Amino acid sequence: MADVILETRDLSKEFKGFTAVSKVNLQVERGHIHALIGPNGAGKTTCFNLLTKFLVPTSGQILFNGKDITAARPAQIARMGVIRSFQISAVFPHMSVLENVRIGLQRRLGTSFHFWRSERSLDSLDARAMELLAEVGLERFATTLTADLPYGSKRALEIATTLAMEPELMLLDEPTQGMGHEDVHRVTELIRKVSSGRTILMVEHNMQVVSGICDRITVLQRGAVLAEGSYAEVARNPQVMEAYMGSADGQLQGAH
Repeated sequence: MADVILETRDLSKEFKGFTAVSKVNLQVERGHIHALIGPNGAGKTTCFNLLTKFLVPTSGQILFNGKDITAARPAQIARMGVIRSFQISAVFPHMSVLENVRIGLQRRLGTSFHFWRSERSLDSLDARAMELLAEVGLERFATTLTADLPYGSKRALEIATTLAMEPELMLLDEPTQGMGHEDVHRVTELIRKVSSGRTILMVEHNMQVVSGICDRITVLQRGAVLAEGSYAEVARNPQVMEAYMGSADGQLQGAH
């Protein structure tokens, strides 16, 4: 029996008569890297917004560790250990790299978002913040102003701040969006590294990334599940190839 950490049952979302997500049944196994892929407009980001309760489902259920969290608020879900990084790099540009990670760690002190507290109260978090920066290869940039980091390093910092929240399930929204080849490779390897002992659900458009690191893939089209399986299985699926306008040799094209 698979150890399922996150499950959706007939998850649906309608906007004024338009069905953005239609009866999606998703099972994410603990310890897996699971990707949500699909052409533009397939409902991937809407699905993510439902899972983190930035949107309220029209119908259906969401279960985390077997517990129904459909009615939970975003902050409650974050406290349970479901932490999302954002498609747009979500870091504080005018703080140092170390300070950004420290904010993620404040939750452990019980001083979350108490920006008026003395900065000295956060000094105890520096050692752990440096460990997290080392995990994502940014320790030498600890004192650098975040605005001065290259784009790929900002995404690595975002992963470090997500890790600071001690996620049981990490939701990564388009982690390689807008990156050059070198940064894509670096961030892909970083995701592979930080996935050890964790579960990751990611929305990703780059098929090389998906094929390289994902255990399981769910393909959405027009808000509904079109196919599910390993990369090899979904890449051979004629409906998936058609949805992506696959080439004659059956290889999936990038879904930009």
